[in-house]
Amino acid sequence: MAPSDEKTPKKSPSAIYQARFRDRMRQKGYVKREIWIPPARIGELKRIESQLRDGGTVQQSERTRTGEMIERPIWNTHSLYQALCDSDPVQQGQIRLELIAGTEPGILAEMIDFGDLPLVMSVSGDQILVDVTLWPVSAVTDQAAFNALLLKTHKLLPLSSFGIGGGPDGEPVYELFGALASGSLLSNVLLEMETLADNALQVAETFRDYLAKSAA
Repeated sequence: MAPSDEKTPKKSPSAIYQARFRDRMRQKGYVKREIWIPPARIGELKRIESQLRDGGTVQQSERTRTGEMIERPIWNTHSLYQALCDSDPVQQGQIRLELIAGTEPGILAEMIDFGDLPLVMSVSGDQILVDVTLWPVSAVTDQAAFNALLLKTHKLLPLSSFGIGGGPDGEPVYELFGALASGSLLSNVLLEMETLADNALQVAETFRDYLAKSAA
């Protein structure tokens, strides 16, 4: 029998990163637990989850700390890249970094513990932008219904927002992004990166029914 010319559908990158993330969490001995909390406390839960994964004790929230003055650097792309290179997550192999050269340089951050999910970071003026590509717009079967759902649920994702941008080949893609002030503490930048990666995997799981089967 002659081989079929029909190609096997390929999974979307977001589905691949999600599968890798699950495998790596299991390999580390972590277990998944579902809890119910008010939407306003999701950001706090993300911080606590990160601390528990690192094996440390849960620190008090920012609201209960003393008002100590902290000198904050104003980052540009190169200084932020160097600071991230020296940070514990990068030194411990949890994040892999690459400086992207160009007229407007950027930072490619592969989140190893999140299935090698790639984030793209840039510093422009008073803002740090962190972005992750989800799927091509063409992969969504009912774009009107999907867009309406995103507008209704985006507040449930701490530190993240949805958008549509151009992919590497110029094709429109759905993105998830977060923004911080360029004077943010490095710890807050790292928290944004981890939160965005975690949100991207949750989005891939939650909205998979809106994708064509070849991309889910």
